[in-house]
Amino acid sequence: MPAAKKTAAKKTAAKKTAAKKSAKVSRTDAIALLTADHKRVKKMFKQFDKIKEDGTSADKQALAQQICAELTLHAEVEEQIFYPATREAIDDDDMLNEAEVEHASAKDLIAQIESGDPSDPLWDAKVSVLGEYVDHHVQEEEEEMFRKARKAKMDLEALGQQIAAMKQSRDGAEAAAPASAPNQPGRKAGKAGTSARL
Repeated sequence: MPAAKKTAAKKTAAKKTAAKKSAKVSRTDAIALLTADHKRVKKMFKQFDKIKEDGTSADKQALAQQICAELTLHAEVEEQIFYPATREAIDDDDMLNEAEVEHASAKDLIAQIESGDPSDPLWDAKVSVLGEYVDHHVQEEEEEMFRKARKAKMDLEALGQQIAAMKQSRDGAEAAAPASAPNQPGRKAGKAGTSARL
C-alpha cells in the first residue's frame, strides 16, 4: 500500500476512534453536567457584559443573582460530590486544593455581589472580575482535572446521577421555600437564598 494511502487510513481510523470515545460520553456523566454548567454561566457573563453599560440596575442585579445562584450550586456539587471522588481516583492534591481555594475566593466575591448594590461604582467590576476568575477556574478544570478524571476511569455516570439528584433536590427545596424565607437574615427579597448554600 502506498505511503499516502497508509497515512489516510491511519487518519480515518483515528477519527473513528475519537468518534467512538465521544459517543460513549453520556450527557448525564459528571463531566458533561459540569461542563454544561460552565457553558451556561459563561453565556450569562456574556449577557451581563452586554447590559453592563446600558442595562437597568434591576436587570443587572437579576442577572447577577442568577449567575451567583448557578455558581453557588455548581461549587456545592463539585465540593461535595466531584472533588472527593476525584481525590480518591487521582493523586494530585495540589490541583484539588487549588480548585477549592479558587472556590473560596469566588464565594467571597459572590457574597459581595449578592449583598451589594448595582449603583455602587465597584459592583459591576465585581461581577466582571468574578467572570474572569470563573473563566480561569473553568479552563483549569476542563483542561487538567476533567482529563485526569476521565483517564482514571472514574464512574462518571454514577457521579453524574448524584450531581443531578442533588441539583434536583435543591431546585425542589427552593421552589417549596415559604414566602417568609426571603426575609431571613442573609437573604434578599425575591431570591431563593443562594448565600445560605455557601
